[in-house]
Amino acid sequence: MSNDHRLKDELSEHLVVLRCQVGEETAFEVLFERYNGRLLYYLRRMLGTSGLAEDVLQSVWLKVIRKIGMLEEPRALRTWLYRIAHNEAVQQLRKSGREIALEEMEETLEAAPEEEESRPLDTARVHMALDEISPAHRAVLTLRFMNDLSYTEIARVVGCSVGTIRSRIHYAKRALRKQIEEREYER
Repeated sequence: MSNDHRLKDELSEHLVVLRCQVGEETAFEVLFERYNGRLLYYLRRMLGTSGLAEDVLQSVWLKVIRKIGMLEEPRALRTWLYRIAHNEAVQQLRKSGREIALEEMEETLEAAPEEEESRPLDTARVHMALDEISPAHRAVLTLRFMNDLSYTEIARVVGCSVGTIRSRIHYAKRALRKQIEEREYER
């Protein structure tokens, strides 16, 4: 994407946030159209494909509507939205007894190597394998590779350092690769 196009997108989003903050309904519709599918995808990866993700998504949008006036930096919208969705998903996982294990979340604070080269995989295999790894691993991989958030944005969403995110992504990719290989072996 060119810098001019990216700048236009950022300005457009900034304007939508400002319009939402003054209560303009059409701006909320634009925001909903832009992010609803992405947030639902993220929540389904975190919670499973049942109706639970849709229920949590409704809670996310209610919080967004109630609290968007408190968003001080419109450029932080995307991170802010995913942070709300992440917190709601973690809360739901805790309620259902599927809490994200802290040892998985804090494997190491050291930065892992930059993203490794990998062979192309078909989407269906990746999605099935994603469903088999831990919610903590699923979260960072989904935010990074499916929603294109930067390491800094992911760190803000999940509430930890960028070094920790690098580590989590490293271990998450390793866990995903292991799941894919196990599925291949079972074939």
